[in-house]
Amino acid sequence: AAEKKVAKGKVGEKVGLPCCHEIPSTESLRNYRVYWQKNITEVVLAYAEGEKISNNERYDNRTQLNERNLTLWISPVEILDSGPYQCIVQHLKVLQNSVVPIIVCDEPVTLYITADFSEPSITAKVISSSCELDEVMLSCSSHGGFPRPQISAVLNNRPAVWNATWVSESSNSPYNVTGNMQLNLTEDTNLTCSVEYNGFAKSTSLLL
Repeated sequence: AAEKKVAKGKVGEKVGLPCCHEIPSTESLRNYRVYWQKNITEVVLAYAEGEKISNNERYDNRTQLNERNLTLWISPVEILDSGPYQCIVQHLKVLQNSVVPIIVCDEPVTLYITADFSEPSITAKVISSSCELDEVMLSCSSHGGFPRPQISAVLNNRPAVWNATWVSESSNSPYNVTGNMQLNLTEDTNLTCSVEYNGFAKSTSLLL
């Protein structure tokens, strides 16, 4: 199976989606039809014989086509832009006085969008206290990122587990994450809370 093409970007950046065909220097976009589609059905950008022929309000003024390698540039990208795209290229050939479109390539590329989470915020609330130990409720929260993150804890260099909750309006909306944990503390404890998403991570430490 062919290796699946992938493009990655962060919200607000400019991202290029590679196409499966490059127009030779001896020809121009006028000899081609190029369709960039999302989810197979939605046309993002289309050109026929060198002229732009489609209009998609969601992508209006945010897309450009490279007229040589047919890369689709989207700027600035949004979370909703993530998903599967397809580049379909037809070569227009003249056969017996009529123009016949011949499919040159039709290949998918998946766009993954990341939005940065805030620095995790740790709070510690003492529930009860005695000479030997403190019973403490710990909370760590981070918001506004994408995709859904993992949240982890390290206590004095040992991993610990949060009771985590995630909140998002939809599968394509930013996430807020909160982890809670109840602890009995008998000594000074160093807590690190980390939020990981799409290969990125944000961490905060606190001495308890």
